[in-house]
Amino acid sequence: MISKSQIKLITSLKQKKYRNTEGLFVAEGPKVIAELVASKIRLHSLFTSEISAVEDSTTHKISELELKKISFLTTANSSLALFEIPQISEVKKTGLTVVLDAIRDPGNLGTIIRLCDWFGVEQLVCSTDTVDCYNPKVIQATMGSIARVQVHYLDVQEYLNSSNLPVYGGVMNGNSIYAETLPEDAIVVLGNEANGISKEIMGLLTHKITIPQFGQRHDTESLNVATATAVLLSEFRRTIGT
Repeated sequence: MISKSQIKLITSLKQKKYRNTEGLFVAEGPKVIAELVASKIRLHSLFTSEISAVEDSTTHKISELELKKISFLTTANSSLALFEIPQISEVKKTGLTVVLDAIRDPGNLGTIIRLCDWFGVEQLVCSTDTVDCYNPKVIQATMGSIARVQVHYLDVQEYLNSSNLPVYGGVMNGNSIYAETLPEDAIVVLGNEANGISKEIMGLLTHKITIPQFGQRHDTESLNVATATAVLLSEFRRTIGT
């Protein structure tokens, strides 16, 4: 049985201001929840219609109908959990860091977080107008990778100005990524889905790189930002791995 107060709390967490106030975020589905439970992120409460591996005071057995009432998904999964938003450590000054300039689509951000996890990028720096990483749609798209990637929301201009690392920006007209000698310690900037990297950030790039188009017809204007991130990170890791 789920109480009215619990329903009110869960539904409020769809909005960023309440996630910040409560210090909680929502994750749905056994796989995502299991990934988060196995991490250092603390479980607040679990609501499930199935037998759960987590059987304590945090677990609430509820019906499928009740799950449909609290789920943010079009088709409710078998479980929904609330987790505490973790404290973020300081930004590291070494290694490979991805910087996002005004990414608005939750699916794109979630996929980029998952890509960072896959390619061993431990931190992601986002502009303050990038979608919240604890948005339920972002959490679902990360498939649990949010537990292994530190996401920082900062003034990107200040961050880049304070860094001594080379700053590579993914642009339409730059040097081919395949012709570049790429360092292990660097910053890779990706821009807004519609407008690309802002003029202010563009002026702080030390290297402009592009993913060349090989098709005979050039009807495709650009790559999706998450797809571009995958290609760029793959090339950075391939270079240092050889």
